[in-house]
Amino acid sequence: MLIATYDYTDSIHPKIMWLLYCFHIYFFLEIFLAMVAYMVRILSGLELEPQFNDPYLSTSLQDFWGRRWNLMVTSILRPIAYEPIFNTCKNLIGVKLAQGMAILGTFVVSALMHELIFYHLGRVRPTWEITWFFLLHGVCLTVEIALKKAVNGRWQFPRPDANYIDHWICDSYRLLAVFSTFCGV
Repeated sequence: MLIATYDYTDSIHPKIMWLLYCFHIYFFLEIFLAMVAYMVRILSGLELEPQFNDPYLSTSLQDFWGRRWNLMVTSILRPIAYEPIFNTCKNLIGVKLAQGMAILGTFVVSALMHELIFYHLGRVRPTWEITWFFLLHGVCLTVEIALKKAVNGRWQFPRPDANYIDHWICDSYRLLAVFSTFCGV
């Protein structure tokens, strides 16, 4: 049903289509990875960890990327990208700046890996939109963490609004779309 909706993109509001794309990606990954986990369980008897932890309940980008979305990749990127960059930078620029550099470096690694995956799957030259998306999220996450440290718990989102990550993702993607449209990226 979701895929059949794509035949009617001309008559559906773009924001609704964007929301449908988000659901499509999430459901595709959830179903595909569940099938892979099922096959691994049947063939080897091993139980794989879940890949998602209710990402739609995220309260921030930090919560989304660090504890809810694609947990396997998070657990891989932490020791191979974040920790080496952090440990290298903390002696050079200090712990506070090293955390931001490590976050940005981790998002760069993730962005390049996504570009590589898309290239090998589709044999299409990179447009770098994916890289810009991840760089934007890395910057937004770094700013979010810095703001959280600056206010030190003195201010929080009201609880009903804190349960939705949609505004973070949608707004940053809209900024990316505007940036790439007007700057020719």
